[in-house]
Amino acid sequence: MEIVKEFSRFAYEYNKYNVIQKEVAKRLTSYVPKGFYNKVLDLGSGDGAIYKEFNYNDIKFNEFVAFDFSKEMLKLHPKNKHIKKVCMDFNKPNSFSMFKRDEFDLLISSSALQWSNNLLSLLTTIAPLSKKHYFSFFTSNTFKTLHKIANITSPIYSREDLIKTLDKVFHYEMEIVEYTLYFNSVHEMLKYIKRSGVSGGVGKLGYKQTKYLLENYPLGYLEFEVLFVKATLKKMIKD
Repeated sequence: MEIVKEFSRFAYEYNKYNVIQKEVAKRLTSYVPKGFYNKVLDLGSGDGAIYKEFNYNDIKFNEFVAFDFSKEMLKLHPKNKHIKKVCMDFNKPNSFSMFKRDEFDLLISSSALQWSNNLLSLLTTIAPLSKKHYFSFFTSNTFKTLHKIANITSPIYSREDLIKTLDKVFHYEMEIVEYTLYFNSVHEMLKYIKRSGVSGGVGKLGYKQTKYLLENYPLGYLEFEVLFVKATLKKMIKD
């Protein structure tokens, strides 16, 4: 297993709260071979980062299903005759009952499935929908120093738990990438966390914890760890 370190060259800007997610979508898309795919499912599509990267990378399709639980995010997603938008929460039972086995030539999900309530159940459900799967997961090592200083536990899965779960469902190749995003102050850092969609439990900090962080956080940057996966379904899914 190789760990790649990526140091962001983006200066902190007010309107770039999802800068890391964009970088992750770009890298995940680079795993997908260029060509034509009849039907694609983007799980946790957000405002369309994967769709935009597909266009940039000459990845064509007949139908692109943008699946997200947020109506507001789907409103921001590009629309055209090739895009079908589905507003559904992947944590709810029967969220995928409308789809058939092998319905998709490609299933992709960037920076979303780490929020699954039951990852094994979710992966077991979506695995038969396609023979080709591409995932990126933020791991619990995201904000690891901040969590340590604030004495809080990450709400998302550890790298080890993600790998253990993937082992039960898929044959896969993976890569770990560590990102570093710099800020001018801890105050800006906390504002970024609040608005970025990768809050990691920090949004629940009380006044005293926040004050302690502002005074004691030792770094000028935030740490992110992302697990990238290229997967195919195992013939037998273990319990």
